Amino acid sequence: MTMPMMRPPRKNPVLRTRQMNLPPGARGRVALGLTAAAAEGRFELQTCEDCGTVQYPPREVCHKCLSSALRWRPQSGEGALLGSTTLHHSNDLFFRERLPWRLGLVHLDAGPTLMVHLHGEVGDAPTRVRVGARLDRAGQAVLIAFPTEGSPHMADDKMLREMTSDPKFRKVLVTDGKTETGQALVRALVKAGADIVWVGHAEPWKKMGDGLDDISALPQVTLVPLDLTNGRQVTELAGSIGGKVDIVINNAEVHRTFGIGARRGTDVAKAEMDINYFGLLRLAQEFGPALKGRSADGATGATAWVNLLSIYALSNFPPHGTFSASKAAAHSLAQCLRAEMRPAGIRVINVFPGPIDDEWNQHTPPPKLAPATLANAIVKALRDGVEDVYPGDVAQEWLERWRDNPKVLERELAAGG
Repeated sequence: MTMPMMRPPRKNPVLRTRQMNLPPGARGRVALGLTAAAAEGRFELQTCEDCGTVQYPPREVCHKCLSSALRWRPQSGEGALLGSTTLHHSNDLFFRERLPWRLGLVHLDAGPTLMVHLHGEVGDAPTRVRVGARLDRAGQAVLIAFPTEGSPHMADDKMLREMTSDPKFRKVLVTDGKTETGQALVRALVKAGADIVWVGHAEPWKKMGDGLDDISALPQVTLVPLDLTNGRQVTELAGSIGGKVDIVINNAEVHRTFGIGARRGTDVAKAEMDINYFGLLRLAQEFGPALKGRSADGATGATAWVNLLSIYALSNFPPHGTFSASKAAAHSLAQCLRAEMRPAGIRVINVFPGPIDDEWNQHTPPPKLAPATLANAIVKALRDGVEDVYPGDVAQEWLERWRDNPKVLERELAAGG
């Protein structure tokens, strides 16, 4: 049983700061199918459509019948641990500083035999396990064997925390605490054990409201002035707390309805872009280097960046046309941010919710995503170490339709659905 993680001691300034060494990250193009599934929290293996063989490692053709008709299919991961070993020496720089490290050999019920990392609660062979795929600090898929029935503190396993971005005992910046989504995020983070939550609020001269007053009363919460349209303010805040933040959650956004012809001028579209795109850019330029510099700084070093995007970023929704365009721009920028943060082991998580149950979606028919549900999905993404999250029924449906045929989805949305 995993013991609850104790609060890490304060860093000793005399001791050296560990440098970020990434685990081996070289993968062939075929193997990236495993990574693509793990990025969304799924464990998939190649399955031959001709003979039904499930195979690992990934190959260009089926190892049994040589067919090239291979598809990535979800797997249950159920199997038996055949044997295990504990590494006490490694030539790899990443593992050298994290020894001892357990590895095991698992025979899946589906057929293949895998070399996997072992969760601390997995006992000695022979025993039943459940294999799952996670992203490591290099952003590549790795396989981990979990016990079939775990304890409440499984997430505190030392090896698993290396693969994920659990907010427990970490310091988090939430960029907008004036919205219901932002306030739900703060409550979820505090419940998850976050050490400090800095909560940004733009235009502090405005009445805060009961929601912001309630979260500001929490002992873990500190309000900070943060207007993402104000470059100087972003710079000053980064200078003040940038060296302490472990997780940045950018949920600030401007959301207005209508498309192109229903509104004259560009003022509203500029306001959306100024927060949804340029706000992310300003934030990344100031806080990105600080996170990269602390990515290996102790047990709770900087670990993740979360962007609240929208499912409308994948395909424009004409009734919210300019908002969709601003989120599409932010999505592209977030992909650039992910590429730049990956060498430091910082995970960039993009969240694509459907319509949220807020003031800008009052006339949108159900189902809509409750702010608390969205907040819990973001905390779960941090704990599971995934990269892309599509919370809610609408987002899941749009994603499925977009993957099936983007052009058909475009036509359906233009026609009103």
